[in-house]
Amino acid sequence: MSSSPPSLPYRVFLVDDHAVFRSGVRAELSSAADIEVVGEAGGVAEAVAGINATHPNVVLLDVHMPDGGGVSVLRGIHPGPVCLALSVSDAAEDVIAVIRAGARGYVTKTISGTELAEGIRRVAGGDAVFSPRLAGFVLDSFTGLSAAPEPALDPELDSLTPRELEVLRLLARGYTYREIAEDLFISVKTVETHASNVLRKTQQSNRNALTRWAHRRRID
Repeated sequence: MSSSPPSLPYRVFLVDDHAVFRSGVRAELSSAADIEVVGEAGGVAEAVAGINATHPNVVLLDVHMPDGGGVSVLRGIHPGPVCLALSVSDAAEDVIAVIRAGARGYVTKTISGTELAEGIRRVAGGDAVFSPRLAGFVLDSFTGLSAAPEPALDPELDSLTPRELEVLRLLARGYTYREIAEDLFISVKTVETHASNVLRKTQQSNRNALTRWAHRRRID
């Protein structure tokens, strides 16, 4: 990376599968005179094509998307942009995976607009940027101190009721709603309700994303 900072304004590309969230980020960054959003995408293929076409300085990168995730984007883009992961997840495995893939920092979606703008400036200038406590995950990973970590808190998983967890396990195994209903001796309508609750609580957008989420947590 060059030691000189990029020319202003900082050109930013947004990658997130939620259009409303992208709109919110655009609005938050609009007050920063030195930051220009040059493009956005809601999926991996669209993101890779858009980033390679617009040549931004910084990519704000969601970690989990229905058709892949931040790591897939990082592997597909041309050298040049620096990537700052912006995710709802603060799980150690997510942080470490995207940093190993080449991201320059990782912040959670609780960050304020002012803090996000400053994070963009810092990664564009060559700094590494992390939300509080996330930097420790990376340091432990690269120094070998995470060989036997304490069990990570997983508030999304902990929010599920025992029945919702049962439904999640069967969904992850590929069962249809009717098969789940027969297995658990409940109605298909009840299964649909539980599945909807699981998607909401885990913040996943569809069944495919939920299945990947479950498999990462070895729920099967």
